[in-house]
Amino acid sequence: MNTDATARRNVLVLVAAQAILGAQMPMIFTFGGLAGQSLASNPCFATLPITMIVIGSMLMATPLSALMQRYGRRAGFVVGTLGGAAGAGLSAYGLMQSSFVLLCAGSLLTGIYMSAQGFYRFAAADTASDAFRPKAISYVMAGGLLSAVIGPQLGAATVDALVVPFAGVYLSVVALNLIGMFMFGLLDIPKPRMPQIGDALGRSRMALLKTPRIVVAVIVATVSYALMNLVMTSTPLAVVGCGFDKNDAGHVVTAHVLAMYAPSFITGHVIARIGVERVMTIGLVILALAGMVAIAGVDLMNFFVALVFVGVGWNFGFIGATTMLTGAVKPEERGRMQGLNDLIVFGGVTLASLSSGGLMNCSGGSVQAGWQLVNIAMLPFLVLAGGALIWLWMQPKEQNA
Repeated sequence: MNTDATARRNVLVLVAAQAILGAQMPMIFTFGGLAGQSLASNPCFATLPITMIVIGSMLMATPLSALMQRYGRRAGFVVGTLGGAAGAGLSAYGLMQSSFVLLCAGSLLTGIYMSAQGFYRFAAADTASDAFRPKAISYVMAGGLLSAVIGPQLGAATVDALVVPFAGVYLSVVALNLIGMFMFGLLDIPKPRMPQIGDALGRSRMALLKTPRIVVAVIVATVSYALMNLVMTSTPLAVVGCGFDKNDAGHVVTAHVLAMYAPSFITGHVIARIGVERVMTIGLVILALAGMVAIAGVDLMNFFVALVFVGVGWNFGFIGATTMLTGAVKPEERGRMQGLNDLIVFGGVTLASLSSGGLMNCSGGSVQAGWQLVNIAMLPFLVLAGGALIWLWMQPKEQNA
């Protein structure tokens, strides 16, 4: 009872962090591609600032995990906010100087925050009992529901607040990070005990990746997050390119981010009721439906419905995979496996983000054709993740652990 009381308090802090600090991500993902397009000499590089965020997140996953393993979650999360503030500040300066290079450099630093935010879900599980763990993860992810409202609204209010377009968005992100870092003082997660001679060290990284439940969790998490990023990165460019305005693009992204996090109120309960494998499968099916709706047309409603499906599919796939992963590792393996997991996940997201701009702007001859190619590109990865789940179901029980 005491463990879950502590866990519930930590969940409240992490929900607040997800809501307030997490608001910067929909802001940047909505306007980062458009800001890049305004400065890039080649439209194929319009989404490079967003890609640099993901690269930064990938590069920081292992160092941040090691930092948290040694000094605790609080230290890692504060480093994340400092990186977010520095990155947004440099991006704003880049916009003021009309420098695409500085915008991308600032975006790389913003990846420090994105990587730290990815560990909120693992922190929610640290002090939770086995029964409360999937609900704790879901509740923290649900904090993104508020960020889906706060972020785009704040972005819309600040996008033209200064003479330099988009600079106001990035300066407001600086303020969010500097204000939000203080909430981590309320976290009550013990620092990991330093290893002693004779302590169990757990499995090596290679041994962990040979465990069926772990490897399937990593594959589904990577595919869910990468496909979500692939589609979301291109969406503002596609919406504006199809004749709608920036506010329409913002509304579509708002609907998408709401759909990403709103199901989190029930995802943990659904996992407890029907099993994590079924929830992950449902997520992949919904992602496939999103691609079908997007390919069917470029009316504004198609964008809304497709992006809502992408959000819900990501939620079920990613939370399901996180729950499976946290249940398959021992405490002494957490830092090792969580950093490796996010390195792989954000490596996949990096490739998706790099591909998104090229598919959207440089592969189809028109905005509509580029948008269709983005969504067609989802298919092989959905087949990979679906095949991994089928393989897991076929494993003998004694090996499926």
